[in-house]
Amino acid sequence: MVEVTRLNGESYYINPHQIEYIELNPDTTLIMLSGKRLIIVEDYKTLYKRIIDYRRQIGAFKNEE
Repeated sequence: MVEVTRLNGESYYINPHQIEYIELNPDTTLIMLSGKRLIIVEDYKTLYKRIIDYRRQIGAFKNEE
């Protein structure tokens, strides 16, 4: 799971495999496979790094190399 922060400062965790796409308008908005939209404080580069770190931790890259 990847930690993200809502605009009100509340932190929570999401499953990055459930992200369909990300919009930058100007806040970072995650559009989940369920259709739910989550607006977060983190910028795209920070979120991207957290997702990569998470995928390395669970061994997801072994099948992608």
